[in-house]
Amino acid sequence: MRGTGGGPEKTILLGAERADRAHVAVTVCYIRDAHDAHFGITARARQAGVDYVELVEHGSFDRRVWPQLLRVVRDRGIDIVHSHDYKTDLLALLVGRSQGTIPLSTAHGWTGHSARERWLYYPLDKQMLRAFPLTIAVSSQIKSELVRNHVPADRVRVVLNGIDHRAFRRDRRLEAGARASLGISPDDIVVGAIGRLEPQKRFDVLIEACAALRERIPTLRLFIAGAGSQEAELRALAARRMPGEACELLGHRADVTTLHHAFNLYAQSSDYEGTPNSVLEAMALETPLVATAAGGTAEIAEHERHGLIVPCGSVSGLAGALERALVEGEATPERVARARRRVETTLSFDQRLAAVESMYGDLAARFPRPMRAPIEECA
Repeated sequence: MRGTGGGPEKTILLGAERADRAHVAVTVCYIRDAHDAHFGITARARQAGVDYVELVEHGSFDRRVWPQLLRVVRDRGIDIVHSHDYKTDLLALLVGRSQGTIPLSTAHGWTGHSARERWLYYPLDKQMLRAFPLTIAVSSQIKSELVRNHVPADRVRVVLNGIDHRAFRRDRRLEAGARASLGISPDDIVVGAIGRLEPQKRFDVLIEACAALRERIPTLRLFIAGAGSQEAELRALAARRMPGEACELLGHRADVTTLHHAFNLYAQSSDYEGTPNSVLEAMALETPLVATAAGGTAEIAEHERHGLIVPCGSVSGLAGALERALVEGEATPERVARARRRVETTLSFDQRLAAVESMYGDLAARFPRPMRAPIEECA
């Protein structure tokens, strides 16, 4: 991962910050591309007060990283190496064979679009995970994908992502200011979306759905926050289908909570997700939710109960659900309230962290070593 990081980075840093330090010490080791001009993980790690180590690589597989990583493992007495993508999965296996550490992976999904990733790295990653004693899948769909690739089912446990509901809480007093900062008038109806501007997010479908909906709701506006490879393409589409101020691409924004206070509705239009943190944030911030049934989305937000869930890739289905959420005067607030209760309980970050720390304990018991410190690798 480059730049400021996404959902996995948020989960890793918060997990390290909240870890029960009486029983487990966590070191976050990030392998950073030296050419990444937008890197923003270091400041976030320091602010969180976690034990953080940054290894700088020059190229995708820089051999100079290896001795530095071994030094981290030895100096800190690491017992479990917890990896989060194909590169660090390989490193976790190699470190395990070299140092006797225990490899553990979290499979967040395989969302890259380069031919090398799709046809080489991702298939190899799924093969590597067969050798892990345990893999955490962030959705049932990801577990099914692993099992189809012959990873033993009893070595894969589904743990849905969670959210710190205390940090994400709506304050109605902030709504007017948040809307004014974006130039939103009191009469505007705002659909918001947050995510990387990449093909899997299908923001083209969302723009088309909102353009169709504007024929019946002319005051509807769409705001999309995020950066990525499709920015120019999406700006061109928005200029054609929702000209003027009807659709605005905001670029990368760190003020997710503020943005939600400006939204009347949150939309996810993805074709593929793991367990989307953006949906959890919408649920926690009490923004009415419309989302596609991508990855673990339908597991965290049940259709008609916590939001409206529609098939992937359907412009008409997404437009119809957006309209329903906007006009249903009683059902929408009830879904919002149930979504908030869900992230305070079943999907709280506390629950997720407890499940992961329990797995650390299980692994330590199965593969006895003097238990000192898991290391979370993130690249």
